Amino acid sequence: MTTTKQSPLEIFKHLESKLSGIVPDFELKLKSELAYEINLLKEEMNAVILGHNYMEPALFHSIPDFVGDSLELSRRAAETDKDVIVFCGVQFMAETAKILSPDKKVLIPSQKAGCSLASSITAEDVKKLKKSFPGVPVVTYVNTYADVKAECDICCTSSNASAVVQSLGVNQVIFIPDEYLSKNVAAQLGYTIAFPDVHSKEFQPEDFSEFQMIGWAGRCEVHEKFSVEDINSVRKQFSDVLILSHPECSPEVVEASDFSGSTNAMIRYTSESKASKYLLLTECSMGDNIASENPDKEMLRMCSVRCPHMNQITLEDTLECLKNSQYEVHVPKDIANRAARSVQRMIEIG
Repeated sequence: MTTTKQSPLEIFKHLESKLSGIVPDFELKLKSELAYEINLLKEEMNAVILGHNYMEPALFHSIPDFVGDSLELSRRAAETDKDVIVFCGVQFMAETAKILSPDKKVLIPSQKAGCSLASSITAEDVKKLKKSFPGVPVVTYVNTYADVKAECDICCTSSNASAVVQSLGVNQVIFIPDEYLSKNVAAQLGYTIAFPDVHSKEFQPEDFSEFQMIGWAGRCEVHEKFSVEDINSVRKQFSDVLILSHPECSPEVVEASDFSGSTNAMIRYTSESKASKYLLLTECSMGDNIASENPDKEMLRMCSVRCPHMNQITLEDTLECLKNSQYEVHVPKDIANRAARSVQRMIEIG
């Protein structure tokens, strides 16, 4: 990570030390100039820049004040005295930052940075679920838009999903929207789970009364692409490889992996592991970022999938975002207040 006091050459040297062999030098020189301008504007505007773990390496290692998982970033930004938050991540993440910092200006570098998982469910869908299963608490993954969070009882992350579900102490829970995460949570807790189509004419709520979890068939377009065949193929070629997967992968992939956890958990596990070779079944830019921090370990360049939405966030667009104060994130006050309650309930659990 660089500072506002570093020259373009100093930024280049920093990036070169981190990303040599990962990003070509000529590209790093161009990126260094952009990062220098961004850092100057950041200080001038009293802004804080957040970089999600899925950001491309040159951005990840140059301009963010904080890097990490989306919720952690929003919480850290809320604790600063900065007037402006620039979230280098996707739309739902920037919304969460606004929910936790309602009095700060929140900007996102691209209006196109959506999310297939967040888009898989709407607030109206949640209302239909609640009407179909009255009194059943709704747990929503933080990878959802603000209006969906506002209709739910409590949020969760991929790290604390099981703990959140257990904390409710009820016989049945609605868990949205990630199909695979919910299946992985159900397997971990030994719960039965079903995925009713509440919009179908044939849907009858009583048919699902015996299931402990009611899920939703949303998926991450990156993590759903990984397969057990990928894992088997890699293990045949590299018997000593350590394979890590995100809980948004299918239960079969998670079961076949050596470890499954959130992006931060995978980062910690890789750093602490003594394995010499590793493969991450998650967004591929994060693999590059982890490789830069673990030069003594070999990251296998297989099964790499780039998120098309995270890929919308570039240094060029971040510079324009700051120059023009553009793409400000707004969340209606009523929705923000109700969504904040769902997030805070989760934070209280830990």
